[in-house]
Formats: sequence, structure tokens, C-alpha cells
Amino acid sequence: MRRPCGPLDVGISVDSAVDIAKESADVILLEKSLMVLEEGVLEGRKVFANILKYVRMGASSNFGNMFSVLGASIFLPFLPMAPLQILSNNLLYDFSQVPIPTDDVDPEQIARPRPWSMKEITRFILFIGPCSSIFDYTTYLMMLYIFGAWDKPALFQTGWFVESLLTQTMIIHIIRTNRIPFLQSRASWPLIVTTALVMMVGTWLPFSPIGPVLGFTDLPPLYWPLLILTLFCYALLTQSVKVWLLQRSWI
Repeated sequence: MRRPCGPLDVGISVDSAVDIAKESADVILLEKSLMVLEEGVLEGRKVFANILKYVRMGASSNFGNMFSVLGASIFLPFLPMAPLQILSNNLLYDFSQVPIPTDDVDPEQIARPRPWSMKEITRFILFIGPCSSIFDYTTYLMMLYIFGAWDKPALFQTGWFVESLLTQTMIIHIIRTNRIPFLQSRASWPLIVTTALVMMVGTWLPFSPIGPVLGFTDLPPLYWPLLILTLFCYALLTQSVKVWLLQRSWI
């Protein structure tokens, strides 16, 4: 049997067919049911949706960090984050995204074919990426004017490292779905576990034995409630921008 597939035809046969039929077929079904094809199509759409999640997460995060580093380098008398700290930050963030292939996909994301659209990805990056920069700058101001880190590079770098890592990791759960995260759509357990683990490691590092090796120092007690406020506001803003883009069918 040959069924049209766009401009091309795909030959389909079953495993129990005669040899000449199987040799001329492009696809051989091991079961006598076309439902196997439906399952394969849905699995392919799920893989595509998870690939798109990864691209959006990585690109928007890097785009936002670019503005943050550029702005900080203009007025700071020291590096906003040391090279070893940047490498550690990226390593932990990348580890948090490893289970994305196991992530669940919302039904509406696989209900119909989705083309690869650079225009949609570009809009997502341009609107979501700067959201992180806003709260990077509020963290800069917090470290400089509340905790007096103008002449304390280690304190400033530690504060931004923790805020940057926790916001990037938390926002994975907002980017991965078009719904309200946790309430309407929950990630797979491996993704939940790795993101929680990375956030705990990021919080622990400044107080750990390897903290001084990475150039970290202890953070003042007031930093932590301000960090929680930052995380809440960042999640709220990013979710609002995402909904706004969805309402306009821009992503």
C-alpha cells in the first residue's frame, strides 16, 4: 500500500507480506495495524517539542546573560563573575537540562504538526531573554548598594552566581510548557529531580569546602529573602510575557 506524504510517497508493508512487497516498501510494520504509524508520528512530535524546549531554554538564557555581562562590565571595577565561576554555572545549568528528552509534553503540543520556525524562536528569545537581565541588574544593585560590594568582588560574584543559576534553572519549568507550570502542567520526575538538585547545589556551594577554591564567600542573611523575592518576581514576569506571546500567536 502506498500513501501520499507531501510531495513524496512512502511504501508501507507488513512483516508477513511476500518478499517482493517488503523489498519495495519503505516502512515494514511488525504489527498488522496502522495505529503503529500513529504512535510513531506522536512520538516524533514529542521529540520535536522537547528539542524546541531545549533550544528556547539555551538561546534565551544566553541572550539574557549577554546583556547582563555587557552592562556589568561598563560600570564594575572587576569581573562580574570569574571564568571558573562561569564554567561552573554553565556546567550545572546544562546538567539540569539533561533529562529534557524524558519530559512530558502537553497534548496540544502534539495535536498537530509543528513546523520549525526561526521567526517564532527569534521572538521567544527577544522577549523572554531580557527578562532575566532585568533581575540580574536588580541583583547587581542589591549587591552594590545594600551589601556594599563595590570593593568586595568575591561577595558580588557569589551573589550573582547564586541568583543567575537559580533563576535559569527555575525558569526551565516555565519555558517547557504553554500552561501554568506545576498547576496545569508538571515536568517529568527526572527533570524535577535534576533541577531541584542543581538549585540545592547552587545554594550550598558558597558555604561548601570548595567555595573558596571557586572564589566564593559567605552571603549575608538578608540576601536570601531578597533572592526569594527575586525568584518570585522573575517567574511571574516570565509567565506573563509567555502568556502575552501566546495570546498573539507569536510562539
